[in-house]
Amino acid sequence: MNKSELVSAIAEKSGLSKSDSKKALDGVLEAITDALKAGDKVALVGFGTFSVFDRPERNGKNPSTGAPIKIAAKKIAKFKAGADIDNAIN
Repeated sequence: MNKSELVSAIAEKSGLSKSDSKKALDGVLEAITDALKAGDKVALVGFGTFSVFDRPERNGKNPSTGAPIKIAAKKIAKFKAGADIDNAIN
């Protein structure tokens, strides 16, 4: 499912127009992004939790030459599905 399909599904299930559904989805995604940028965790009970994880520097290998390289440390976004989602898909 892509973003436009999600907007259509939100509009159908909520009774909102597609433009209002798109605005709502964009607002939710922006709020989650802003919270993660600030280092906060976003917990949606029953759905899941978004968080920021610090991935440490690590050793890797250049696939074309085989030479060892250092992969820089970075922050990544993680999502852990809630119990309701796990139960729904199993």
